[in-house]
Amino acid sequence: MTSEINHSSKAAQASNFGPIAIIGALFFIFGFITWANGALVPYLQMVCQLSETEALLVASAFYFAYTAMALPSAMILEKFGYKDGMAIGLFTLVIGFLMYIPAAQAQDFVLFLLAQFVIGTGLTLLQTGANPYVVKVGPAESAAVRIMFMGLLNKGAGFIAPLAFTAIVLSGFDGISAQSLSAMPEAQKAETITALADGLINPYIGLAITFLVLAALLKMSPLPELSPEDDEVDAVGDASGSENKTSIMQFPSLILGAITIFVYVGAEVIAGDTIGLFASNLGVANATSLTSYTMAFMLIGYALGIALIPRVINQEMALKASAISGIIFSFAVILSNPESTAVSSLLWGWMGVPLLPDTISFIALLGFANALVWPAVWPLALEGLGKFTAKGSALLIMGISGGALLPLIYGLLAESIDGQTAYAVMLPLYAYIAYYAFKGHKKREW
Repeated sequence: MTSEINHSSKAAQASNFGPIAIIGALFFIFGFITWANGALVPYLQMVCQLSETEALLVASAFYFAYTAMALPSAMILEKFGYKDGMAIGLFTLVIGFLMYIPAAQAQDFVLFLLAQFVIGTGLTLLQTGANPYVVKVGPAESAAVRIMFMGLLNKGAGFIAPLAFTAIVLSGFDGISAQSLSAMPEAQKAETITALADGLINPYIGLAITFLVLAALLKMSPLPELSPEDDEVDAVGDASGSENKTSIMQFPSLILGAITIFVYVGAEVIAGDTIGLFASNLGVANATSLTSYTMAFMLIGYALGIALIPRVINQEMALKASAISGIIFSFAVILSNPESTAVSSLLWGWMGVPLLPDTISFIALLGFANALVWPAVWPLALEGLGKFTAKGSALLIMGISGGALLPLIYGLLAESIDGQTAYAVMLPLYAYIAYYAFKGHKKREW
């Protein structure tokens, strides 16, 4: 009997490996495309000669799609099914990549923004479809392990993307920065900008072809279709009291959690997408690769979370530590000396003062502070929702729009004050995360 059970368990694991591998590949894609924005922001600032606020619209157009297209994405999945719906999402990415070609040829910033929105739309559809698979494909008791694994793939891709972008797109432009470009004579500047823009064309043609093939492979893959019953939450025997409630607005911990996701994603995007912009304006060469440092610290935070939760600390404690460290690192960014950053361009002043971290180092360390916020907030916000869990999850997803709006506040402050002091915008964001960690998630009545 025992051997039969073991055989059955091994067979189930084998049958789940293929779908899990496919979803893992999709999460890698999510991270790669999302965090390539950190390289695109300083790059397009140079190509289109943008202010800091205008450059950050590159990220805003991308993240705005998560709010604007969340409900249409759900409708597409309902109509075509999860697998075909995600294939449509990959094809949408192809359209967005191809739009980069005329945008680069014309150096048209508006067309770049439209392409970013289309790419964000494709990712919204992909993520809306892929996330349920993480829970449904495989045993429920190991779902947390799969979520952490997907997170590592996502952030690992985020580490690779800016490095790959810099190596491929900017391979012939060593030493280029917004500062060095502005110092060039007009004729040389125009020639350099044209060459920079042309460097984007072939890589994005390659991406379009690659993702067209991926869309076909996904459609032909053995990924099982999720039935409508898989999305339903059984409220029978729910002891949370949710059966007596009529709306998700009656769950303060959920509403406050959605706001936490909003401010967290804003903080995450500011830390990841402005580090290159800040460094480029200081004259640091090839600053497009610096988002990888922020991602590296996020990976370290993720690894620590996997090792410590729940063995040593619980999710609530992890969220408290994240908020407090975010406040500390934000103060460090504001008060540190940016001059060593301009000299070194690498972490901890490797060419400057070895024991005194520079401003860029502290911006990168914000990635460490951000790492465990998302995985900690979700279970705290969804606790006790019962039959409202699905709608609550959708509300949390819409909080991703913080990545569209809050970086613009940083940009406006950077233009009116300076790029370093503008990081003060992070302080109220982490303060709110701290409020939710210490008190907000426990609130059950308004």
